[in-house]
Amino acid sequence: MKNIEQMQEQRLEALRLTTSGAPRLPSSPFFGVGPITDATTDEVDSRLRRIAFDTWIEKTYRKFDDKGNDIGGFTTAEISRSMHRGYPADKILTDMMRAIHRYFHFPKTNRMAVGLGGGHSGYTVCVQHLMNANDASQRVYVDTPRPESDPARAAGFFRQSWATQLIEMQRFAEKGCESRIHFAASEGVIPMAAELSTLGVSIFVGVGHETTGANAYTSREIHELLNWIDGDPANRHAVFDATSMLGAMPWEPELVDAVMAKCCLFMPFQKAIGGVSGYFVASFTPHALALVEKNQQDPSWAIPRQLKIAPPIDARRPLSAKRSVDAGPFYDAAEDRMLGGVINTYSALAFAETTFGLLQSEARVGSLVELNKRSAANRAVIDGWVESHPLFSLTVTDAERRGAAVTLLKVEDAGITDPAIHARIIARSKQLLGYEGFTHPNGEFEPGLDAARYVNAFPGTPGDYRAWVGGIREPADIVALLGNLQYAYLRAKILVIEEELAKQGVTFAAPVKAGAMVRKDDPEHAYTVLIADLVGLRRGADGEPDDSEIRTYVEEKGGVFHAGPIGDRAALEKGRIHFFNQPNLSTEAEILPQTDKGQYDALIAAATFIPKASVFPFGGVRIGAGTGNMGSASWGGGNGEGGEAPLMNTPGINSRATAQMAMKAILKVVPDLPVDRLHQMVANGDFDTGRQLKDFPTAKLEGQKIVILGYGNIGREVAKLAKAFGMKVVIYARQHHQGWIESEGFDYAASPVEAATGADVLSVHIGLGRLDAATGVYSNAGVVDTQVLGAMNDGAVLVNYDRGEVVDAAALDQALSSGKIAHAAIDADLFKDAVTGKLSGPMVPYLPLEERHKGKLELLPHAAADTDHPSRVTGAKQAVDQIFDVIRFKSVTNLKGDLPEGYVSAGGRTPAGIGRVTKRVVSEISGNAELLDELRRTSEKVAAIVGALSVVSDPSHRDRIIDRYTGLLAENAGRQRALLEQLGLYGPAAE
Repeated sequence: MKNIEQMQEQRLEALRLTTSGAPRLPSSPFFGVGPITDATTDEVDSRLRRIAFDTWIEKTYRKFDDKGNDIGGFTTAEISRSMHRGYPADKILTDMMRAIHRYFHFPKTNRMAVGLGGGHSGYTVCVQHLMNANDASQRVYVDTPRPESDPARAAGFFRQSWATQLIEMQRFAEKGCESRIHFAASEGVIPMAAELSTLGVSIFVGVGHETTGANAYTSREIHELLNWIDGDPANRHAVFDATSMLGAMPWEPELVDAVMAKCCLFMPFQKAIGGVSGYFVASFTPHALALVEKNQQDPSWAIPRQLKIAPPIDARRPLSAKRSVDAGPFYDAAEDRMLGGVINTYSALAFAETTFGLLQSEARVGSLVELNKRSAANRAVIDGWVESHPLFSLTVTDAERRGAAVTLLKVEDAGITDPAIHARIIARSKQLLGYEGFTHPNGEFEPGLDAARYVNAFPGTPGDYRAWVGGIREPADIVALLGNLQYAYLRAKILVIEEELAKQGVTFAAPVKAGAMVRKDDPEHAYTVLIADLVGLRRGADGEPDDSEIRTYVEEKGGVFHAGPIGDRAALEKGRIHFFNQPNLSTEAEILPQTDKGQYDALIAAATFIPKASVFPFGGVRIGAGTGNMGSASWGGGNGEGGEAPLMNTPGINSRATAQMAMKAILKVVPDLPVDRLHQMVANGDFDTGRQLKDFPTAKLEGQKIVILGYGNIGREVAKLAKAFGMKVVIYARQHHQGWIESEGFDYAASPVEAATGADVLSVHIGLGRLDAATGVYSNAGVVDTQVLGAMNDGAVLVNYDRGEVVDAAALDQALSSGKIAHAAIDADLFKDAVTGKLSGPMVPYLPLEERHKGKLELLPHAAADTDHPSRVTGAKQAVDQIFDVIRFKSVTNLKGDLPEGYVSAGGRTPAGIGRVTKRVVSEISGNAELLDELRRTSEKVAAIVGALSVVSDPSHRDRIIDRYTGLLAENAGRQRALLEQLGLYGPAAE
């Protein structure tokens, strides 16, 4: 290469061009397969496609008894077990041939042969049957250079094999003469009609368009070829390798139809959907079939049994009987039937996969006309992209001759003049494009992009990257491919230059890995955090709240934990985050003097109301779900809108504690068994079970209707507990939650009144909603009103362990008086001024009701969520994590409201099994290989047994399955559910 300074400049420029990272990935990395593929995007899509295929098989191929009655469907397992003759195998073969014939617009006049072995076998079948060395007048033209000539030598055996076979057939035949074969001067060029006529050609063989992987025949060439055929259609035949042409003919539809009608085509279909065996299909015109029949009367070479398409009509006379295509493996579209079976044993399942794949392709892309159009459009996309990216050029300079199925690109890098270095960069780039990746001299590993596999050009061709880009691909995929090719080349160039520089003693420091979190805090600043609530509900030996677990957690993370307010700020250690625990702060008068000037950088609180004038420039975390008490203007108040600092919460931490307390409130009155009275009677020996038990009938929870307003974390937990008691669960939430609600086995209601109609229990978990800044009223205040309560059954139970404001206290007063509500449990904040004794908070409107409805009302001071020490500690730990991330990395977890400028969102975080299933949850699961493997094994067993039960229609067969697998099904279904719950995979997905 050049000198060290020039190499350094090249490296830095490549680094600059790739600094923004890799471009978007294509939907699928497989660019080395043919134009008719299953087009699945990933492993999940492929597995789902396989399941869809199984279902299609079961619905399409049915079993019938001797009376013609439908008695169920065939399964893929049955078809795969060597069913290659008889029904349904014969029908599967016919269906596939019909589907190919119809979709690709083969005319009914042309028959199609089918056999094993792929496209090369199709080529051999065509040339062995059409060419005849005994016919001295027959001349063949093949559009590829003569083997071992200068134009062909660099291509290697694989590409020269097409023409080589023609020569060898003539060379080794008794009356053969290889001079009867004419070769093209360059790949993939069709001569003028007059030239073919002058040469006396009777068979044209087109294989050169795929030799470079980039050529297409021009419209003019095709017209010339068709004109040549039309000059003597009975004696002139054209045979094309349609491997890349099929579905990628960039000509007008009428010309495409003419090619399909007047030419013979052979193509492989083993890639149709990833089938288990390869096979070819070859179409023949009536005139070509007549030539085959004629050649069989005077054959010049033996044709292997598995390649014969004109077998003996009388199977008892394999040598002397007449051979005819009428007995061959042909589909006759005019009669819509197979004239004969496939010569060799075949996979019926692979044929079925082809039919299914074509139907899927048609549904996804459209007709053949649309497929051809999209191939041409993709070619135009490539042309436009290359024109604006000078690093690349197209090997075929004539735009009309560029392939519409395959593209071949060449790198034009003026900075790399050494062919060996160029080849190394290309090879390394393909490691990055695939899954291998590569390692830099400094030890940094750059993982594979898995953006483009199988993009190798054929040996000897002038290009560097070869890829299938036909109409089966979305245009956006083509752009993504090209962007990844450029990115991979530049990254590989960096690597190779580094390897060359390393030989000369130059070393490089490992850069920061992509995606690594970068510290953004100031090492000269001592950060301060106020903890304004209890972080543990137990008490220590001194009788004070026990904060030892949080203290230890903060110190393990590198922070400092202080009891009490800030003292001498100048004495705080710089570069550390200091937490000041003051759990007894309550009133505005106590809070503002410590927070009005930004004395603390951030805040952790639970129930304490934070005044608007409190300043926390780095944000705040509320331990719990709602943030209505977080009134600081630093983050825009409880909605978290408009401030300069982020507002966060810890949803799901106390959801189970709250849900369990809600169920406890219900269980106090339902079932309505007078436990205290019965206890006393039993204790006094004053009860006879046989005689007196009938006097105490009990209404059980099972079968009663519970309505839950809200589908948040707590609402879902209450719903799951109620379902466990056998209650009918109805949930009111926003419309877009309906699918998730019903997927969990709950009923959905579109309005609170609809939900409450006929309800025995109503549990509220809807939250306050948004605060209207103009009115100071929350959107969900008073949702439970006279209409909602009036819709419930007489003697119903109301539980409001949400926010006091969501229930209209006056409506509840009326419902208690009328008997509509027999019992209500309310859990709401209540505050008492230490000086005046004045009460405030959302509980105040309920206090007069307690006097009027003695024994019917249970009032709690918003304590339901704070009854569990572990959940409070877990929430505090999570809040500490969020504060560390915000200060150190400007990363926000569980954002409420707006994301301030300069911060990045890290998404949501809830305990496993609580709340929505997030990408973060699934990511954590993917790292637990042992549990994930167990879940996969149990799920596959459940799916296998259920799938068999759903498809097997024969009662005795079904009974055998039930007898064999009931135990296995129950065991794995139970374990599957336990694992799903353990991994937190139950619930709606995060939006």
